[in-house]
Amino acid sequence: MIRDRSGKLALLWPGDAPKWHAATPREYRLHRVFDAVAALGIEAEPALYVDDIAGQVREQLLGCDGVLVWVDPLSQGRGRIVLDAMLRDVASNGVWVSAQPDVILAMGVKEVLHRTKHLGWGTDTHLYREAGAFREDFPQRLRAAGPRVLKQNRGNGGEGVWKVEFASESGQDDAIVRVLHAPRGSVPQEMPLGDFMNRCEPYFANNGCVIDQPFQARLPDGMIRCYMGADKVVGFGHQLIKALIPPPPECPDSDAAQPGPRIMHPAAAPEFQALKTKMESEWTPQMMQLLGIDAGSLPIVWDADFLYGPRDAKGQDTYVLCEINVSSVFPFPEQAASEIARLAKARSGTPRSPPMQQ
Repeated sequence: MIRDRSGKLALLWPGDAPKWHAATPREYRLHRVFDAVAALGIEAEPALYVDDIAGQVREQLLGCDGVLVWVDPLSQGRGRIVLDAMLRDVASNGVWVSAQPDVILAMGVKEVLHRTKHLGWGTDTHLYREAGAFREDFPQRLRAAGPRVLKQNRGNGGEGVWKVEFASESGQDDAIVRVLHAPRGSVPQEMPLGDFMNRCEPYFANNGCVIDQPFQARLPDGMIRCYMGADKVVGFGHQLIKALIPPPPECPDSDAAQPGPRIMHPAAAPEFQALKTKMESEWTPQMMQLLGIDAGSLPIVWDADFLYGPRDAKGQDTYVLCEINVSSVFPFPEQAASEIARLAKARSGTPRSPPMQQ
């Protein structure tokens, strides 16, 4: 049977990242997406990106109807400045891009936790835009509210995410705090609060900011990753994470210090139906309205990480948004590939939305 062709799609990922390396198409991390789009009659090709060949990749993308992008905010010490400029240029020439760089800057940064804190997924969240305000306000908040979690605005892999609590007190900047960085293998450290705040100053560079949230006591119950295809839930992943949980002091590299596997569940999983309903009928539409994101600009694939909050008066679970991932969402449930393909086909036949206005 001859299929109708429905546009040409590029799947872009970092060409120099070992975890993405593949010798054949069947070994690509995204091979299920390639299979799913092919089944719908969409021609898809890999676009392997590094900054040095941005112009060459640009020409490749201009020959496509759309591009799906999987590149972390920070990778091997590099950011996305060159890539994002190129993607904005490609989008201005009529190619649809998911996720658009300006959409990432709206919803795929930690600042969204503060902007949306009044939604049902929010908590006692504060934002510091300047190091001076951080130095003035954070010690008082830490003393009044107990353990806090600080997050730099852009990052991945737990970089710039810290649990902070008092170990002893002897004045504002001389107080000793116990801090634990989120990346795997980190161990608790004790230091003067003033020294720790000095360590955080680079997070304010280039219009950066720091987000401040309460530490969630139910962290050992795990994190729920809610995978989204545009505005619909396409699956869940539940993982017993170990970030911000102190490792066993006698053996910090033991198996007990390693995160558990992420267990994937379909969108219909009974244990997550309350969360699914909230995401689809309340929180996602409210976020879109607040951030000015229309349906055509919403990423084809993104996810929201939730921690369990305190149980409500009826003993039911509540959920606290930990972060939103947009730049490079992988892995995702197997059934998500077909939804990604369906959305890509729909956008290939839809007039391109104008770039977001900031």
